Amino acid sequence: MSPQKKVETVPATAAAPAPEAAPAPQPADRVVIFDTTLRDGEQSPGASMNRDEKLQVARALARLNVDVIEAGFPIASPGDFDAVKAIADEVEGPIVAGLARSLEKDILAAAGAVKNAKRPRIHVFLATSAIHREFKLRKAKDEIVRQAVAAVKMAKQHCQDIEFSPEDASRTEPEFLCEVVEATIAAGATTVNIPDTVGFAMPEQFGSLIHILKTKVPNIAQAVISVHCHNDLGLAVANSLAAVKNGARQVECTINGLGERAGNAALEEIVMAIRTRTDYFAGLFTGIDTRRIVPTSRLVSKLTGIHVQRNKAIVGENAFAHESGVHQDGMLKERTTYEIMTPADVGLEQSSLVLGKHSGRHAFGERLKALGYTLNDAELAEAFERFKVLCDKKKTVYDADLAAIAEDLFEAAAPVWQLELLQVASGNRAVPTATVCLRKDQKRYQDAAIGDGPIAALSAAINRITGVKTSLRRPPKRT
Repeated sequence: MSPQKKVETVPATAAAPAPEAAPAPQPADRVVIFDTTLRDGEQSPGASMNRDEKLQVARALARLNVDVIEAGFPIASPGDFDAVKAIADEVEGPIVAGLARSLEKDILAAAGAVKNAKRPRIHVFLATSAIHREFKLRKAKDEIVRQAVAAVKMAKQHCQDIEFSPEDASRTEPEFLCEVVEATIAAGATTVNIPDTVGFAMPEQFGSLIHILKTKVPNIAQAVISVHCHNDLGLAVANSLAAVKNGARQVECTINGLGERAGNAALEEIVMAIRTRTDYFAGLFTGIDTRRIVPTSRLVSKLTGIHVQRNKAIVGENAFAHESGVHQDGMLKERTTYEIMTPADVGLEQSSLVLGKHSGRHAFGERLKALGYTLNDAELAEAFERFKVLCDKKKTVYDADLAAIAEDLFEAAAPVWQLELLQVASGNRAVPTATVCLRKDQKRYQDAAIGDGPIAALSAAINRITGVKTSLRRPPKRT
């Protein structure tokens, strides 16, 4: 959650029945994935998207099978309101949430934006930490509690599914946090989200905070505990998973970890950690179609213009790439020696054995076989030495380079013709002429020819000696 402008008090009003049914309870071992790419993710500098782009991402998130899409902050701008409304109107499957400060105008805007969703949610927040109370809100604890309760009750008039977030919860006194959470659940909140707004928490500390809420808030069983962690110290995913281990059952996250400052917990890392380490998480699971992770990551990267770092977990270009010779040898013998998940799990075709100076002979030989070259042990040893020399000169070695090494090796091993002499004469007033001397089976063959140019003359001379008929193809004319 991000700091906002000065907050006004919402007058408490009597709750009226909302038209839709209350949200169905989730299984105790399912972790709800709340995606906020379109809200907090879009707040990443340079990541803003227009209405149509947000719809594209929302549809991709629905195919990914996220549980909740936080579609935006409707009060922020007319464009944001329209985008949230369009997603609520057109995207089916996930819950569609709109964010609101604890202000009447915000809540009404959020309610109006999500009202046509089949499964709407209003997400209300209010800062609770001492530093926010003193410097941003200038309010006492009792005022904060009253305002939070009033906001939840107002939102409840428009929607049964209400989420409340005590902003900067990780820096809020635990006793006061428990008081706010208990009061907002009593007022009608069905999810209470605990944000580590500035990425301040440590995993053990944050997990302990969730445990405190689970054990000290009398009505905590009436709501889902959610977490929203920022990555300022690189601990967003670790903090989120520590919270899950201690009883949180919703994680707020974004595709590629986009978000304010250093970003949010990355959806792909949260989901794959729970899936891969089901032993550690005691059978917990998500409903995510993990095969859609990479396609969704690439769509978000394309639309926001924010590239994914090569070594990013799960979706980075190097996530399933292996260059080390030891690793490549292990992979070729048994994939699980160096991969704890398969590329297919996240929507990739296969792992990549990147050939470079750290690669071993086994991987090098296997790649040559895949390219159609079968070498004996002596040939492979020589080819591998040439490959290593090339690796010191080039950052990237391509298949064409490997083919050239193999072809050159074959020619060196069993040459048919050897070039001994090549002489070409040409000029603006001379007929292009080429003289060639070739050796075959210890015999020398020499001939000369003319042509339209020096290359044509050279080709003609070689043709006459070898008896091989070749032709030159002219490049297409430029228009």
